Amino acid sequence: MSMATVQTKQETLIRHLLEGTSAKIGEEFFQALVHAAAQALDVAGVWVTEYRPDERVLRSLSFWLNGDYIEDFEYKIAGTPCEVVVDQARLVHYPDRILELFPDDPDLEKLSAVSFVGVPFLQSDGKVLGHLAAVDTKPMKLNPELESAFKIFAARAGAEFKRLRAEAKIRESEQRLSRLFESAMDAILELDEDLRILRANGSAVALFACPGKVLTDQKLTEFLAPSSAQKLSGVLQELESECQRYAWIPGGFDATKSDCSTFTAEATASRFEVNGQKRYSLILRNVQDQLAAENRLRELQEEAAYLWSEINELPYGSEILGNSLPVRDLITAIHQVAPTPATVFVSGETGTGKELVARAIHNASPRAGKPFVRVNCAAIPAALSESEFFGHERGAFTGAATRRTGRFELANGGTIFLDEVGEMPLELQPKLLRVLQEGEFEPVGSSQTRKVDVRVIAATNRDLAEEVAAGRFREDLYYRLHVFPITVPPLRERGSDVELLAAHLLKCNCKRMGKPALELTADCLRRLRSYHWPGNVRELENVIERAVILARDGKLNLRDVLPLTSLQPVAERKGATALDGLQTKKDLREAEKATLLRALEKAKWKVAGPQGAAQKLGIPASTLSSRMKALGIARPR
Repeated sequence: MSMATVQTKQETLIRHLLEGTSAKIGEEFFQALVHAAAQALDVAGVWVTEYRPDERVLRSLSFWLNGDYIEDFEYKIAGTPCEVVVDQARLVHYPDRILELFPDDPDLEKLSAVSFVGVPFLQSDGKVLGHLAAVDTKPMKLNPELESAFKIFAARAGAEFKRLRAEAKIRESEQRLSRLFESAMDAILELDEDLRILRANGSAVALFACPGKVLTDQKLTEFLAPSSAQKLSGVLQELESECQRYAWIPGGFDATKSDCSTFTAEATASRFEVNGQKRYSLILRNVQDQLAAENRLRELQEEAAYLWSEINELPYGSEILGNSLPVRDLITAIHQVAPTPATVFVSGETGTGKELVARAIHNASPRAGKPFVRVNCAAIPAALSESEFFGHERGAFTGAATRRTGRFELANGGTIFLDEVGEMPLELQPKLLRVLQEGEFEPVGSSQTRKVDVRVIAATNRDLAEEVAAGRFREDLYYRLHVFPITVPPLRERGSDVELLAAHLLKCNCKRMGKPALELTADCLRRLRSYHWPGNVRELENVIERAVILARDGKLNLRDVLPLTSLQPVAERKGATALDGLQTKKDLREAEKATLLRALEKAKWKVAGPQGAAQKLGIPASTLSSRMKALGIARPR
């Protein structure tokens, strides 16, 4: 073949390459490439492949054979001419008798192949990416010029293969970034230099409660408070002037949702460029949910601490013990009012168990699963009362280093027991009245109104009517508390209940102190029945506890804790004069009348309640009223 003929064939080959592939990319390019190469080389088949080193396999990107394309062709290179191309990373040419050289290659036999040429294309580090190969059923001559042209084909195939790989990596990277962008819990916004929203992820759409199509193409400043919009502009200007890439925005933003509700968000801003144009990204995090969670956690911790302290202060029993008529009437009243939301006013002498009654009402109510919060109004300093009841914000006053949850907020959903409510400062009473009427309050140092759902049970041993008359207690609050009054009977009116209570307290104290079980002797019972019990159940608790401590040889003795002076008749303790000799029925009637008149005068003719004549005499108010009627005693006009 003359030199001119060779050059012409080389030019034809290159022209086929350029004309057949110049406007094509990807799969179309590879199809055009193998077709053009087969025509230019005048061979039976040409294929371009991707090499998979882990499997030692060549996978066809495109294969032209005998006038048609072969789909999904894979070629195991072991024992084939392609193995030489791949392992030696060079052009390999077998011009004739290829079957004799590679007798174990079944595909060559199927093709009736005679000749073969193959050339690899490589990545930058020299590793084989794939190859371009031609096979023919007749001998194939390959002079240097045609070899050069074939290498050009292979180089063009390698360039397109690398481009496709790079494009695939870019797509994969974009997909990962897009998934990351969309799955981020924080709101992410892409802004142009005019702060117009170009892109927003799902969290941003949820944060602003605005559909993505509506959110994009709007200016972010439309969703920000004026001060926050000004802050954002200042931060972005600093990014430009200081050549920084990103900046944390101190204090965050105050933003508005599409429904006009507001929220506070932490924010980070960064700048970048796209095709020479400025872009900003903004990452926002709604901190209100975080703050709410932190506040709720702190409230639960405070509630837990409070409840543990309450558990430690619980009396020996949480049930009301007794079979006397006054106690049965008390339990009936408790069961009547417990299912209702009514405010309860518990009155009674000191030590009668007013808190126990309040707990019984709570436990029998629908609020039993919620907190029962006790407040001793007499034990709180006047200066701290408002903070104790309603809480305070951080920095509300000197020493307020953290936010404090008030007792009403702790009791939300449950019951608050205001013991000794008559001791509440007069200036705090309007706030208590507001909580009772409206169920709302403001913590100290806050302008935000908070709502609570709390049942109020109040207790006192004072005569609140007298406190109202003296101007020490608000009349409207008195009537608001006095919705359902319950009077706890004193121990001296409960008859044999004293024995039942003493036996229960004795058992509890023995167990608590690790002592063997003790029994109430006949002398103990006589002393218990005869004593007036001015300190009521609380005094009984103390007497039994002291008696258990002093018990010797497994015997209980009340002589040292209930002195004989306590066993004098009630009339003698009240100052009545003992009469010598026998007395007639008339004498006894006159003595009784004189005693009742003396008690009524000392009580300022108040019959029932604390400091009433019945209390001073140690008899039920109903009994006193009955005897006054029988003896013809009437209050002087």
